[in-house]
Amino acid sequence: MNDAQGVEQDADQGLSAKEIRKRRRREPPPDPQPLPGLVDAHTHLAACGGRTREAVAEIVDRAEAVGVSQVVTVADDIVDARWAVAAAHWDRRVFAAVGLHPTHAADLNEANRAELEQMVADDRVVAVGETGLDYYWTTRSDTCADPATQKDVFAWHIDLAKRSGKPLMIHNREADRDLLDVLAAEGSPETVIMHCFSGDAEIARECVDRGYLLSFAGTVSFVNAGPLREAASLTPEAQLLVETDAPFLTPHPYRGQPNQSYCLPYTARALAEVRGVSAEDLAVALGANARRAYGLPLQ
Repeated sequence: MNDAQGVEQDADQGLSAKEIRKRRRREPPPDPQPLPGLVDAHTHLAACGGRTREAVAEIVDRAEAVGVSQVVTVADDIVDARWAVAAAHWDRRVFAAVGLHPTHAADLNEANRAELEQMVADDRVVAVGETGLDYYWTTRSDTCADPATQKDVFAWHIDLAKRSGKPLMIHNREADRDLLDVLAAEGSPETVIMHCFSGDAEIARECVDRGYLLSFAGTVSFVNAGPLREAASLTPEAQLLVETDAPFLTPHPYRGQPNQSYCLPYTARALAEVRGVSAEDLAVALGANARRAYGLPLQ
């Protein structure tokens, strides 16, 4: 038994099994073994506590120590977009993506359109999004935008990506066919990133055939993720990205615990195992793909 295990067992003394599980879910995972070359293709620094220059530096310092040299922090509403742009200016390792999450699509008024267009012109903003369709929350939230509004606002984001020449970052939840149909009808931008890809092999093949990049999060490591692992195994290496979507989707065996960019090597290693390749080689390829897609500088 090491010292950390001894301290953990001491802390568990007198607690019920339920209380132990609850306590551990609040604890961040330990630092993984370093895996150089990685870029976190999608995270939410503000939701991870990164709302000051010092807090952002602390998060990316920890990530850099395990091989994650750059991160793309993503907005889901107009307030988050302002935080994302600020963070990208606070730290040279941070870049931003701005847009309205489909659940917030009804917020796209004239003022927000103008502000997002101004943000996208910023050199530190490297993508438009996350945008797309989310049918999961339409039946579970009174504030979620309806499907028709989501489609209209998605089309506006597609046009913005094409006009700006920047990648389009896609959010898709339980809307595979409609989302792909909207992209086909509107005409895809040159670079489309399927953030936190959640489809099966059939959807993955269609996305690959269209030239989209598929970004995999901690879900690919989950025990019940067989169809997702099949999708990850068939995606060509050049169209593959890896992300945390922090603070969500912490990889196995830390599922449910707080996620940050420093946890990315866990997911990259799971992805390498799925594909039967060296984690070290895959990390370098994944980082190169992200830098190419987003136009990031070499560190």
